[in-house]
Amino acid sequence: MKTERTTVIRSSGGYVPPRVVTNGMLARIMDTTDEWVVPRTGIRERRYVEPGVGPAEIGEKAARAALDAAGLAPSDIDFVIFATMTPDHYFPGSGGLLAARLGMTTTHALDIRMQCAGFLSGLHTADAFIRSGAYRRVLLVGAEVHTGLMPWPKGVWDVLYGEVPGPCDPFWYQKITQLRDRAVLFGDGAGALVLEANESGDGRGFLGFVMYTDGLNWDKLYVPGGGCKSRPYFTPEMFERMGTVPIVEGRQVFRLASQLMPQAVQEVLSRCGKGLDDLDMLLMHQANLRINEAVQKVLGLPDDRVHNNIQKYGNTTAATLPLVYDEAVKLGKVESGDLVCFTALGAGLHWGAGLAVI
Repeated sequence: MKTERTTVIRSSGGYVPPRVVTNGMLARIMDTTDEWVVPRTGIRERRYVEPGVGPAEIGEKAARAALDAAGLAPSDIDFVIFATMTPDHYFPGSGGLLAARLGMTTTHALDIRMQCAGFLSGLHTADAFIRSGAYRRVLLVGAEVHTGLMPWPKGVWDVLYGEVPGPCDPFWYQKITQLRDRAVLFGDGAGALVLEANESGDGRGFLGFVMYTDGLNWDKLYVPGGGCKSRPYFTPEMFERMGTVPIVEGRQVFRLASQLMPQAVQEVLSRCGKGLDDLDMLLMHQANLRINEAVQKVLGLPDDRVHNNIQKYGNTTAATLPLVYDEAVKLGKVESGDLVCFTALGAGLHWGAGLAVI
């Protein structure tokens, strides 16, 4: 009897830039404090890239870490999926740029623009390709450079990094303070997984997914400025109004995420004939520690069956799931044979969950 083909995670890799930006450093350019940020988000610090560095570059570092961990070369990869909401260019997508950086000249690359649910959607897509037999080995990368969304001038960055004594220009201090609920959230980073076909019949691999979209709630998380609905798609007025900075309706997102993510987790477990007692680890998109704590409470999971790292990296959007998975593996919190659930909710709104035996 032919064994069913499943998709297993062969290896993982992560990369975060070396520059650490604490809440205290952000207080140099906006009215905020550690005491204001941590209770609301759980974030204590995040990482920022240097000017001129894009997601393809840091994605390459994460990809090479995952390939090295698997003992593979880029030529061993059949297909590349790149998830980001902060691409290097309006077009082309960053997937082809990553493939070129890895020395791939003919390997097909697919770009996914699903924001905070991007990596989960990438897992779902990779699993479908592998199960279908179209590809045997897929490199899935999530990488974000959110600093490109922060449109303050060099003088502000110099004060932030302590390269000039300050204080920050009062005009910009006021404008950034108006955005502080979002400016404190995001960090830069990248993560990658090597996914491959498993026909051994050992029970390992992804068991199933549940994925949803509710476009009626698109305006809870979006960037109002830019896009081809506008003519031209960027105008000076957009920048003056800070229209290129994401809108985040925090209370609404909290309410939706704390309801929809646990529902998705319970649904995927049920569909796969499993229960919460069978779950060894829940890995959630790292958007806000308070959201994740609410999801954990709804599901009744103890601390040793949940892992978070938003405290150190902030929200790295499509990079959060591979980064938190890679860290959990390296810490010994996820081991071979464990039942692990991945869940996320992001702009779209898109949300869902995926279940795998590692």
